[in-house]
Amino acid sequence: MEILVINPNTTHSMTKKIAAAASMVARSTTKIIATESQKGPASIEGFHDIALCLGGLIEEASKYADVDAVVVACFDDTGLDALRCLFDVPVIGIGEAAYHAASMISTKFSVVTTLSRSVPGLEANLERYGLAKRCARVRASDVPVLKLEENDPACIAVIKDEIRAAIEEDGAEAVVLGCAGMADLMESLSEEFGIPIIDGVASATCMAEALVAAGLKTSKIGAYAQPRNKVVMVAV
Repeated sequence: MEILVINPNTTHSMTKKIAAAASMVARSTTKIIATESQKGPASIEGFHDIALCLGGLIEEASKYADVDAVVVACFDDTGLDALRCLFDVPVIGIGEAAYHAASMISTKFSVVTTLSRSVPGLEANLERYGLAKRCARVRASDVPVLKLEENDPACIAVIKDEIRAAIEEDGAEAVVLGCAGMADLMESLSEEFGIPIIDGVASATCMAEALVAAGLKTSKIGAYAQPRNKVVMVAV
């Protein structure tokens, strides 16, 4: 099978990291096609960036009509509903996938994300997915998304401090990494802290494979019906 893993921002180094995380857990018979938006913000940090990236995300994703599943590699689940309208194959957001994975292996989990401004959107998603009661807290490390591309030990230390606080203060039994840019940290942090540290890219890739194997597709009789053809006005 072929899975499109799309990064809604325009930072190629992050796409490479995301592709590596997906390929690490994918079946040997699964082909990971990793790409990023060609226009939009270099990182997605809050509601304004989400709005700015949607056009580029939809345009890029539309180039891959024949894949078997799609993974949206932004923890805000940016554009997830729009892409479910475009594709009839499963479309999985890494935030939703990580939350559900955490809920199935722990009774209580916390999220460690990047900037504080992202917290309200993540909390709203948890409510929407029906998992807010299972999440002890969404913690902001206040490490900017693009700093994660530098592998700065000081930034990693801050993330570790938040994980430690989630365990000691929140009573978290698992911790979800709240940014695709943290995908390469899952294995080492799980080993260091001795609890499940969950990366959404890995979770979403495996869930996408499972849905395809089960023969499941996106429902097209309601909200995710194919978009109607309309005239789109472009200013000149």
